[in-house]
Amino acid sequence: MQFTLDATSNNARACTIKTAHSTIQTPVFMPVGTLGSVKSLDMDDVLHMLGAEIILANTYHMYLRPGDATVAKMGKLHGFTTFAKSFLTDSGGFQAFSLSDISKPKENGIEFRSHIDGSKHFFTPKKVIDIQHNLGSDIMMILDDLVALPATQERIALSIERTTAWAKESIEYFREKQKEGIGKEQNIFAIIQGGTDKAFRTKSATELCAMDYDGFAIGGLSVGELNEEMYTTVAHTVEYMPKDKPRYLMGVGTPEDLIENIERGIDMFDCVMPTRNARNGTLFTSFGKLNIKGAKFKEDETAVDPECQCLTCKKYSRAYLNHLFRSREITYFRLATIHNLHYYLNLMREVRQAILEDRFAEYKAEFYAKRKE
Repeated sequence: MQFTLDATSNNARACTIKTAHSTIQTPVFMPVGTLGSVKSLDMDDVLHMLGAEIILANTYHMYLRPGDATVAKMGKLHGFTTFAKSFLTDSGGFQAFSLSDISKPKENGIEFRSHIDGSKHFFTPKKVIDIQHNLGSDIMMILDDLVALPATQERIALSIERTTAWAKESIEYFREKQKEGIGKEQNIFAIIQGGTDKAFRTKSATELCAMDYDGFAIGGLSVGELNEEMYTTVAHTVEYMPKDKPRYLMGVGTPEDLIENIERGIDMFDCVMPTRNARNGTLFTSFGKLNIKGAKFKEDETAVDPECQCLTCKKYSRAYLNHLFRSREITYFRLATIHNLHYYLNLMREVRQAILEDRFAEYKAEFYAKRKE
């Protein structure tokens, strides 16, 4: 991976990340393709219509179905899905934690039952890397011990202890495999934990950032805490993260969350919000959220967002989207998802340009002003 810091505007950063498969300009939002597919879209939509340079796939889900060995045989993620740009795969720890009725973090890994058939599995730091070697992702995340908030001080302390121990095991194993010729074009990120406690975040960030990782993520946020607690935690944690490597905030979030955390120095984001909300009738616009199922849109001839240049906004009216949603037509899901992801990706492009021109503060002010109109 090649990383370049192109410009800053106060703490906001515009960077370039080069992997074996694409050149990623930050700030970047990564569409979520959990099962190797962005829901309701095909890869031509993602590649050519949206212009995404990187998407996220899920280690837990791909391991259970179709199986990482199958993906490896079918050309790894790039060949299997035909998405020729970059993939980031998360470690699967969050899904093992959140989707299973039985999930037990232990000293050397996470024991869980499949949400598909109830079969028992055990993720260790090494096993998660082996799975991601089979998937062939450009950026892999290591196994961490995620804690739901609120949590006791004792549980957060144990989370950090485990996460650091697993990180040491992971980076040693990953570098050994690279020396053997395995995963030479892959990159690996560690995940900082610590809840919203500044002392815990300092400890986790200091321990992990001393290791030979290609980038670092902030995990364990957007899990029930107040927005201001998230923002304060991110601002504090970033101070202990290197300036010459990517900074990734996992699982966040709303357009406002992206703007606020870019201001605090974050480069990379992912979240199911734009795709999931699209399917549920909520569309993101320059002027805030719009619930397309509302009766007031039944005869509204205007575009979802008059400022948007996506396929949906250029060709179809709010009235038509309202009709498709109420009729549960499959076409609705594609058009709504295209719009929401286009909005997110275009927002990141506009923000990057503002940072390059050192006018991020002005852009942020305009962003919020439109939402008050």
